[in-house]
Amino acid sequence: MGGLLALSRAIDAVTFRLGKFLGWFILAAVIVSAVNATVRFAFNMSSNAWLELQWYLFGAVFLLASAYTLQMNEHIRIDIVSSRLSKRTRDWIEVIGHVLFLMPLCFVMIYTAVPFALRAYTTSEYSSSAGGLILWPAKILVPIAFILLLAQAVSELIKRVAIMQGLMEDPHAGASAHGNVE
Repeated sequence: MGGLLALSRAIDAVTFRLGKFLGWFILAAVIVSAVNATVRFAFNMSSNAWLELQWYLFGAVFLLASAYTLQMNEHIRIDIVSSRLSKRTRDWIEVIGHVLFLMPLCFVMIYTAVPFALRAYTTSEYSSSAGGLILWPAKILVPIAFILLLAQAVSELIKRVAIMQGLMEDPHAGASAHGNVE
């Protein structure tokens, strides 16, 4: 189990750094949005490329931060139901949910998204909007995001099993998804 926990720590480190880095994408999206709006209203000029760049930045944050969200235990769950269950039951729900739902979803999305992204790349697909951007950088984010989410799901599964075996403390014990003590 020591080797698996080391793998989990490595995955967590990558996920954490990427999650923190993506905060800069949010700032970039806000700046692009502000500059685009200012230019549009002040000079009566507009660019689809700038608008699409905003979408790409937002899409990158939304997709790539999903692994970070899972790591930080900020994913959606029904706290009112979850808080009424025993710790052991919640742990089993996490394990079963990861194995039966999250990980298969990631595999399916990777399987379907790779050809989707490769087709956009090999055809140099462009936006249909006048002055739009190339699409493959945005489309390649889909399989990358699900690879990252799958890796984080593996890390979370390793940690949950270690917690259930008493090999480590639960880093999220005593806090709901909103930071309230259960």
